[in-house]
Amino acid sequence: MKITICIGSSCHLKGSRQIVEQLQYLVAENNLKDKVELSGTFCMGNCVNGVNVTVDDKLYSLSPETTKDFFEKEILPKVK
Repeated sequence: MKITICIGSSCHLKGSRQIVEQLQYLVAENNLKDKVELSGTFCMGNCVNGVNVTVDDKLYSLSPETTKDFFEKEILPKVK
């Protein structure tokens, strides 16, 4: 599974760095380094709804506050 986080300027201002750090922690904590690939990209063209994150090309909008819930509901069920 590939998770791509926008790290463009608009998303950066909305907390993309914190989201990247949380996802790195959650992937490691759940022993999923061999199943989940994290990557960053610049502008996804959806700045109004950022922080933009894609999971296998499906677009999501996250904030640092919603990242853990997103991981538990969208990522864990797909990789376990």
